[in-house]
Amino acid sequence: MIDQATIDRILDAAQIVDVVSEFVTLKRAGVNYKGLCPFHNEKTPSFVVSPSKGLCKCFSCGKGGNVVHFIMEHEQLNYYEALKWLANKYHIEVKERELSDEEKQAQNDRESMFVVNDFANNYFQNLLHNHIDGQSIGLAYFRQRGFRDDIIRKFQLGYSLNERDALAKEAKRKGFKEEFLEKTGLCYRRDNDGQLRDRFWGRVMFPVHTLSGKVIAFGGRVLKTDGKVAKYVNSPESEIYHKSNELYGIYFAKQAIVRDDRCFLVEGYTDVISMHQAGIENVVASSGTSLTSGQIRLIHRFTNNITVLYDGDGAGIKASIRGIDMLLEEGMNIKVVLLPDGEDPDSFARKHNATDYKAYINSHEVDFIRFKTNLLLEEVGNDPIKRAGLIGDIVRSISVIPENIVRSVYIRECSQLLQVEEKLLVQEVNKLMMRTKEEKRASAEKQRQREAAKNSPLQPPPEGEALASTANFDPSLSGRDGPIPPPMEEGGGVSVPPPSVPFPSEESGVNNLAGHSTPLPWEGQGEGPLGNSPLVEGLFIPSQNKQKKAYHDKEVLLMQQVVRYGERVMYAEEDEERKIREVTVVEHIMADLAVDGLELQDPMHRRMLDEVVQHLHTEGFVASRYLFSHPDPQMARLAADLCSDRYQLSKYHYRSQKVVTDGERLHELVPHLLTDLKLAIVEDELKQVLAALQDRTVMTDAARYMEIMKRYKDLSEVQRAIAKHAGDRVVLS
Repeated sequence: MIDQATIDRILDAAQIVDVVSEFVTLKRAGVNYKGLCPFHNEKTPSFVVSPSKGLCKCFSCGKGGNVVHFIMEHEQLNYYEALKWLANKYHIEVKERELSDEEKQAQNDRESMFVVNDFANNYFQNLLHNHIDGQSIGLAYFRQRGFRDDIIRKFQLGYSLNERDALAKEAKRKGFKEEFLEKTGLCYRRDNDGQLRDRFWGRVMFPVHTLSGKVIAFGGRVLKTDGKVAKYVNSPESEIYHKSNELYGIYFAKQAIVRDDRCFLVEGYTDVISMHQAGIENVVASSGTSLTSGQIRLIHRFTNNITVLYDGDGAGIKASIRGIDMLLEEGMNIKVVLLPDGEDPDSFARKHNATDYKAYINSHEVDFIRFKTNLLLEEVGNDPIKRAGLIGDIVRSISVIPENIVRSVYIRECSQLLQVEEKLLVQEVNKLMMRTKEEKRASAEKQRQREAAKNSPLQPPPEGEALASTANFDPSLSGRDGPIPPPMEEGGGVSVPPPSVPFPSEESGVNNLAGHSTPLPWEGQGEGPLGNSPLVEGLFIPSQNKQKKAYHDKEVLLMQQVVRYGERVMYAEEDEERKIREVTVVEHIMADLAVDGLELQDPMHRRMLDEVVQHLHTEGFVASRYLFSHPDPQMARLAADLCSDRYQLSKYHYRSQKVVTDGERLHELVPHLLTDLKLAIVEDELKQVLAALQDRTVMTDAARYMEIMKRYKDLSEVQRAIAKHAGDRVVLS
């Protein structure tokens, strides 16, 4: 680990304009610089670099951050590798903290495995190009496949001699330990005599690279098969190689994927190499396995668009498409191309140049859902049982798509293809989504209860007990006051009415709008921001249905002040000992939220707030600087995004008139943002109550109906009180 002092030195030395200028042509635009974004194709510059803030951001694709984030994104490095890249540029010695003996051993083992793989990679390449057998057998095979010499060298292809222990002998002669030859999977021990044997003897070699170019595994293809020997042998899982997290060719394809905003997915090594040679470089292979979540995340780092290329004979298509549902769930745009009969991506690439290949793809690619529907329709024929199973299969694929509009389009198209009423498909999709949502909610609740049990000496609530009475209600209804809308007619529209949710009573001990066991902290005491206003006798808890709620934007505005001015002093007050105490922005926010029993709803916002509070009193602490250099890239990028502004006032405006900045009016801005957040939360709760009143079981239960109406009345009073405090007028009928 790099110590914080070294990180600070790197960040002090690294000038963002200087670094970005190595990759992007920048032109001054007022106090900032602008250029064409290096992360996507554009004709009008939207990539802005702010030297004063040390940030860059593309206001078209959204990528950016500080100087470390730029290098991470552009060079595809992790956080510490990017820091070392900058340290090398500015000639800064990197000092890392002392590791424990266990950490040192693990690190040494991993490094030793990388070194052994690097040796083996060079050994195989040397045999291919300089050994008589490598030239006459291995190199001849690659040339017969149509691979040019420059492509052979680029992908570092090699050859392993047809001797069972040639690599093992050479490695031991060079001083490499047998332990690491076994750990990497290059060699194994025979059961009968314990002798060390090569795994890949008599094969041409395909090294597998990480994003940064390190060799972590190998694939070996035998040249003569008699049916007794597997055609391909791959490295086994190891400490440095997990097949489910790797894609063959990603090291050579990453820049092209970002540039074209598209990734082609094929099956094997030779498919990647042939397409690359034909001029299509944004291609990777799953190495003969179904897609995994780790591989999907790897692709998703570079693009949302993926095109899957299938062999013309269609062999294995039905088995492989099952894993593509995971791509849909990730929100990726998936196209499918079926090549002509008898062709695979390798053979087709050898017969066509890049222009013809891309033209064929563009004219023959279809959406995955449509492709899957047509494929299965051919199989089921007129069998009603199989047809019902087909509909269920298609509905499951559609239900995982996160975008409402995309989901609706697919439902309409599948309704026409399957000759099934659209309304029926909508109902089935909604059922599956509700079931999945409930399963995730239950799983998250169990996890929350387990965490609560670990961190609290108190007994956690019984598993399955509701924590928020409105958790399952649809928040999309209007919060406008007026007559309560009638319940939905059966069969009307495509929405499913929300399920009946029991409201916790006083005996449950749950603090929410339905339970009256705990008064608000400021009620009758004048401690809260609303003084002695008549308030509902229970803490209101924002609903957890969706990540993005109406009050999310309010949270973002509040977090901007935390990142930009968190350590700034807002005001001074007397403590209990009549001593003057300075209150910072982050302390005021934490105290104000605690008084009202609230917390931020975005988990990353909560983490950022907690970290700033923990380090607030560290000497020289600056919130923005600390968060920008945070080792968690997600947090660091969010902090940079919260500090990014597309426009800044020019020096002319600063000279010609007095401009009051946010930093100069924190004493009024922060309380105003807190009030806006609370008002948005209450308004969201009002929507939940209105949604609850549409439930038929509530309409027919007078006691429950009156209870919920009481909640609605109490919330309206809270809304009026907050609005009055904010200086707004809210007209309620």
